[in-house]
Amino acid sequence: MSEQLPREYSELLVRHDGPISWIILNRPERLNALSSTMLREIETSLLILEQRRATRVIIIRGEGRAFCSGYDVENDGEEIGDAAARDLIEDRRRLEQNIETFLSIWKHPKPVIAAVHGYCIAGGVQLATLCDLTVVAEDTRIGVPSLPIGGGYISPMLVPLIGPKRAKQLSFQAGTHIDGRTSVEWGWANFSTPEGELLERAEALARNIALTPADVLSVKKAAVNRAADLMAWSTIMPLGSETDALLHSSRTIEYVQQRIMELGLKEAIRQFRDGKFQEEFDRLLGS
Repeated sequence: MSEQLPREYSELLVRHDGPISWIILNRPERLNALSSTMLREIETSLLILEQRRATRVIIIRGEGRAFCSGYDVENDGEEIGDAAARDLIEDRRRLEQNIETFLSIWKHPKPVIAAVHGYCIAGGVQLATLCDLTVVAEDTRIGVPSLPIGGGYISPMLVPLIGPKRAKQLSFQAGTHIDGRTSVEWGWANFSTPEGELLERAEALARNIALTPADVLSVKKAAVNRAADLMAWSTIMPLGSETDALLHSSRTIEYVQQRIMELGLKEAIRQFRDGKFQEEFDRLLGS
C-alpha cells in the first residue's frame, strides 16, 4: 500500500496501490464503531473512488484489533442519546439512510472486498454483507449486539446468504456470534484464513480480479446483482429499518437505552447477562 492520500477524512484512511484502493475504518480506539461521521465518509469515499479511473478493485478493512464493532451506541448521540427526541418516522428515515450507505457498495460499479478480522458485530455485519466478496480471519467474532437495543435491522440481510433458521439463531440471542470458519460454512463469507495472512490474501484476490478490464468487471457485477435482485435481495435490505424504528419506541428498548446512558455500555451488558433487567422487562410488559 504505497500511496496515501492527504488526510481528507477524520475517521477513514484511503490509500491507493496500483489498481487497488483501500478504505480503512480508522477508529481503532472504538474498535471502528460506526459513527454518523464515519458512515458519511464511507459514502463519500465510494463516490470519489467511482470516478477514479486507476481504481479497479476496492478493499474495506479495519485498523487495529477489529473490522467493525457495530454502531457506536455509547458515543454517537444519533444511536442512543438522541433517540428519545426522534419520532418513529424520523428514526425510520435515519435507519434507511444507514442502509442506503451500505447499498452504495452493492450498487458501486467496481468490485468491493471486505477483509474482516477481530470483531465484526451488528452494523459491521451489515457493511461486510453488502460487499461483493468477504475474506475473513478464522477467529473473527461475527454476530449481533450484546444488548437488545432494536430488532430485525440486521437479520433480514442475512437470510439470503445463511437462511432463515440460522438468521434467527443469531438474532434471537443477544451477543451471540460465530467464528470466521463457520461464516464460510454458512455461506456468509467466501473463505477464511489465519489472521496474519488476511490482508495478503485479500490483496492477492483483488489483484487477480483487477486483471479483468474495468468495463467487463462492471457488467459482470451488474449481471449477478440483477439476478440477486430478482430473488428480492435488494428489497430485503430496507426491511429492518421499519422493525428497528418500531422497537426503538417500545418501553423495553427505551429502558435498555436508559441503562446504557446511566451505567455505560460494558456495565449494562454485564447486568443484562446476569438477568438484572428481567424484572423490569416483566413489569413493563405487564407480566
